Amino acid sequence: MGKLVFVDKEEAVRRMDRWGGEGTPFFFMIDFDMEQCLVERPEDIPEDELLFLFPRAGNWAGKMPRLKEPFLWKSFPESFEDYSHSFGIVRRNIWEGNTFLINLTCATPVETDLSLFRIFVRAEALYKLWLKDRFVVFSPEIFVRIQDGFISSHPMKGTIDASVPDAGLRLLSDEKETAEHATITDLIRNDLSQIADEVTVMRYRYLDEVDTHDGRLLQMSSEIRGRLPLDYARRLGELFFRLLPAGSVTGAPKKKTVDIIREAENYSRGFYTGVMGYFDGKDLDSAVMIRFLEQEAGGKLVFKSGGGITFLSDVRDEYEEMKRKVYVPIY
Repeated sequence: MGKLVFVDKEEAVRRMDRWGGEGTPFFFMIDFDMEQCLVERPEDIPEDELLFLFPRAGNWAGKMPRLKEPFLWKSFPESFEDYSHSFGIVRRNIWEGNTFLINLTCATPVETDLSLFRIFVRAEALYKLWLKDRFVVFSPEIFVRIQDGFISSHPMKGTIDASVPDAGLRLLSDEKETAEHATITDLIRNDLSQIADEVTVMRYRYLDEVDTHDGRLLQMSSEIRGRLPLDYARRLGELFFRLLPAGSVTGAPKKKTVDIIREAENYSRGFYTGVMGYFDGKDLDSAVMIRFLEQEAGGKLVFKSGGGITFLSDVRDEYEEMKRKVYVPIY
């Protein structure tokens, strides 16, 4: 077992196609710009460098007691004025018709006495990943799942503090959140239609509850499913990359919106909002890399978070939502 070796998109596609066709299990991780990719068989992943734990796979078998011990967590969000500047770029492009939904994100410095590894072990999330001295991810959001020849996606858009009276009803009846969720559901349906037939919305706007160190959140999701071609396994990489970057963390129309994101955001996303996943030789499971804490040079920690912006968005509300998402799901 050697060191991790990152490859470019072309090599990632070749490996995914080859191992998919052979029925060989592999782990993969792809950054937002699709420039840095890791595609490796599980036995070739050094556990002292990378750990992952997904609902159906993982290379972490350790346990740590669920102690309700206090921990330090302080965040230092960018100023409202700086956020407003980025928001203004987005708003201008919306009114000019260049985009009608865009995911605007920020990098927030944080101070904590928890190490990246300790957060990986203690965090509660569907999908967790730790990359030594780089970052930790504790994502609740499925990207796509492939099972028995069907592909499904579960875009997550819409968040509210669960302690708010009638929180679920408020979220489901919120005009801005409803419009944003409808747009992203349609975008994902169109994305899946590029590679699958019989694409259908199976569930629309259901609610999940997420526990955090600072309280509970309700988040809104939908499920879209389609039937893949019979030869999908030997074209797994080719088909998968056609879905990237993930629509739920970019916007619509996707290509132009990505250009606006690069103009509006004042930092590099890197692996944040990329995707990670596992192919077990038959089925595939993957997640969007959100809920993301990164260690920069010198040990500085930044938490990357954001939210969807539409023409109905209020700058103060979006700023507060971005700050609310700077949390660790430890309790």
